Amino acid sequence: MSESATTLVILGLAVLAFISGRIPTGIVALGVALALAATGILELPQAFAGFADPSVVLIAALFVVAEGLDASGLTAWTGRLLVRRGGGNPVVLTVFVMLVVALLSALITPNGAVAALLPVVVVIARRIEVPPALLLLPLAFGAHAGALLTLTGSPVNVIVSEFAADAAGHGFGFFEFTIVGAPLLVGSILIAALFGRRLIPARSPATMSRDLTEHPSVLLREYPAAASAEVDREAGVAEVLVAPRSGLIGERVFPGMVTDSGELVIVAVSRGGEQLPAGEVVLRAGDVLLLQGSWDALDRNVVDPDVLVVDAPDAVRRQAAPLGWRAGVAIAILAAMVVLLATGLLPPAVTGLLAAIAMVLTGVVPVTRAHRAISWSTILLVAGMIPMSTAITETGTAATIATALVDALGSAGPTVVLLALCVVALIFGQLISNTATVLILAPISVSVATTLGLSPLPFLMGVGVVCAAAFLTPVATPANFMVKDPAGLRFGDYWKLGLPLMALFLAVAVLLVPLVWPF
Repeated sequence: MSESATTLVILGLAVLAFISGRIPTGIVALGVALALAATGILELPQAFAGFADPSVVLIAALFVVAEGLDASGLTAWTGRLLVRRGGGNPVVLTVFVMLVVALLSALITPNGAVAALLPVVVVIARRIEVPPALLLLPLAFGAHAGALLTLTGSPVNVIVSEFAADAAGHGFGFFEFTIVGAPLLVGSILIAALFGRRLIPARSPATMSRDLTEHPSVLLREYPAAASAEVDREAGVAEVLVAPRSGLIGERVFPGMVTDSGELVIVAVSRGGEQLPAGEVVLRAGDVLLLQGSWDALDRNVVDPDVLVVDAPDAVRRQAAPLGWRAGVAIAILAAMVVLLATGLLPPAVTGLLAAIAMVLTGVVPVTRAHRAISWSTILLVAGMIPMSTAITETGTAATIATALVDALGSAGPTVVLLALCVVALIFGQLISNTATVLILAPISVSVATTLGLSPLPFLMGVGVVCAAAFLTPVATPANFMVKDPAGLRFGDYWKLGLPLMALFLAVAVLLVPLVWPF
């Protein structure tokens, strides 16, 4: 079997594994890299070169920067501020929700933006008494459009820009994506706002996210002894339940007592829903302790097998606490990163790393949270599939596919060839990760451009645009899946709104992109 055929077999098996969903995407990608090395298609250093690729470094750094914006409360605060301007009008709220999530997606990726705004949007839907799906599906789809506003909006953008740099000598600029992203965002908002009620099923979710915006006030009312407790930008309160068989059972505590960590104070104790009188208490299973301390100390200490936290302090702080000093620092770091990326003074990977390091060193993001913030499945997926892109190119597979495509459609013109590439990308994007899709099709796009003697830029940008159009299924992207249960949506509920949006993205990719980046 030739190297090209072997590469295609490995690719086909990987696509089947992605579609089945039975194997984690990161494991599939690593399997691809190992298979390419085992079959001799690539040397071992080439098979693992993806882990040292600048695009992987930038993507990992952006996860930490996104966590800084979210941990500082900026994303939730922005959502509350702008969404509330919509009043009780679902159409106006749809517009605001999509605008907010798009702007956040441009800075912190769609998944981070949707995760940050999801609780806020659910609360808004509950308050204006509309099915959450009417706002949550536009939330997810607006994030896809927003991802095309800047270079950092999506790993797909970063990968496309890297391929453009290799093939054309220069990548796409930080705001160059805005040329296609802005009309896509406007068109997506118009479609969702005007036709959303007809295209989105009004389903009721099994569970609703908790509204924690008034949580500190509720606690202070339920615990009279906590009237003097501080709930502000830096400090807060949290309830913990003494777990069954907890080591705390039988311990003697009293209000005002400092916990063993030395970081928290016991404000009050309740039993059976009633606050116990001041004085020493022998703890029993089921007792509830109201603890006070800094938000960071609460986060660290409630993760204890002896207690069960009632509402995570981090979730309460993000929804209810005023913005603190972290917000200002996070904004400053973000602004510096955007300026460096837009001006190109430093390589993008270096800029991203500097921003991520600054988030950690300034205390905006603790080290442990920075580790958790990185989506390792995404990193493994990108790093593992980069060798496949290399193999597709070096074995001549990309050139073979490109030649066949050009022979079949080349006489109809480059626009038709671009349309064919985009349709393939659209189909793949509904079944497998859009990141994997672009890594498979980007080298083929470059080979098509080379075969036709044309610029690779319109082909790469066109494929990048349609890779963001993953609208038809909940498994197409994490953002789609995140809204499924809170909105009460079913697998077949996405395509009605997704089809017109997909047509919009395809039209922009095939008609507008070549006008901006000529063949």
